[in-house]
Amino acid sequence: MTATADTSAPLVSEEDRLRADLYNFLGLILAAPPDEFLLAQTAGLEGDDTDLGVAINALAKIAKLSKPAAVEREFNKLFIGLGRGELLPYASYYLTGFLNEKPLAQLRRDMAARGMTRAANVYEPEDNIASLMEMMGALIAGRFGAPASLADQKTFFNTHIGPWAGHFFSDLEKAKNSVLYASVGAVGRVFMEIEAEAFRMSAEQSA
Repeated sequence: MTATADTSAPLVSEEDRLRADLYNFLGLILAAPPDEFLLAQTAGLEGDDTDLGVAINALAKIAKLSKPAAVEREFNKLFIGLGRGELLPYASYYLTGFLNEKPLAQLRRDMAARGMTRAANVYEPEDNIASLMEMMGALIAGRFGAPASLADQKTFFNTHIGPWAGHFFSDLEKAKNSVLYASVGAVGRVFMEIEAEAFRMSAEQSA
């Protein structure tokens, strides 16, 4: 994704910075096979004793044992394959059973309204999970102007991520070709549950 930075944007809270970092990490590791540097960064992650922390610790542990070549083969089996991979990580597919459907058109309208455009060197449909994770992280951190309000974050999440991302991450967790990515799936699934509950509670508090 590309956008013009807004240097006058207000500071983002530490909690939101951590949320944005996790969205960005998921976007990065789902966009392409991790290289040695990203694997090393992943191996250095440390979680607490919460469900999310336990999932992060499990991911770090397996990352320490993983080699870039093996993870690349895993990534290709999961997402590329011969003709198609084991999983199709697109909102349109999960929500309609077909690619390039109404969810993608709606996402493109919402991207345009927020000043987001697909990078020139990216050819995947914008509703793939990696791009959506990147977009959500960018909205929280203010990469596309001022940081998005909680209401705007909730709208984007509930429209484009919440209805299907948890299902995708659960599928990734259980996929037969998943090794490292089974742990990525666990982190994503728990994180999506936390985000959905937080947005639900925010609605109750403002009611």
